[in-house]
Amino acid sequence: MARTVLVTGGNRGIGLAIAQAFVKQGDRVAVTYRSGVAPSADSGAGAGRLFGVRCDVTDSDSVDAAFTAIEAELGPVEVLVANAGITDDTLLLRMSEDQFTRVLDTNLTGAFRCAKRASTKMLRARWGRMIFISSVVGLYGSPGQVNYAASKAGLVGVARSITRELGSRNITANVVAPGYVETDMTAALPEDRKTEYRKAIPAGRFAATDEVASAVTWLAGDSAGYISGAVIPVDGGLGMGH
Repeated sequence: MARTVLVTGGNRGIGLAIAQAFVKQGDRVAVTYRSGVAPSADSGAGAGRLFGVRCDVTDSDSVDAAFTAIEAELGPVEVLVANAGITDDTLLLRMSEDQFTRVLDTNLTGAFRCAKRASTKMLRARWGRMIFISSVVGLYGSPGQVNYAASKAGLVGVARSITRELGSRNITANVVAPGYVETDMTAALPEDRKTEYRKAIPAGRFAATDEVASAVTWLAGDSAGYISGAVIPVDGGLGMGH
């Protein structure tokens, strides 16, 4: 059965791979993007069938407008993938309050804004799937990323609280925590740094974006209806035990 899916920050990288995976299985898929251009047929297989909506997840009015546009075009959002996020790395002693709060406002509070807006229609339908894209850093920690780690760890509490609030209405909320993934960002790393990271990963390699997308589409499906409040690591064993 085709569903209406929203992937925030779905115009590139992991978000785009997730959106394309839903398109391939026949779902109606919308993606939000904050800047640049909407995904098009040039963005990869299936991207031409994505409904792109400009949205700033740090602005409640912008989130509401995006949902309203998606509902008019595709119907109420049944699957929310809260993926939009930013980084602003620096060591604790150098990190300004603005650097800390800006990352949390996008990664954590932005996910809250989207979940709150999505929940109204999910409650009415008595069915919904919320999937929050966290990171191994949120569980494992990383120097220079106090803000990012806090924002990604916070998503676990959000998902588990939503599970306890809305679980009786057939709404699930789960977290996917990727490790190092083959994206433009990791491709730009120096080769010696990538070698160092690979040595720390039991699998000995970075993940493909499709491997993250597979975990997300599974959690969104009917077969995962009894899974809620879970943290699914896609990190090659890097963060195990956390």
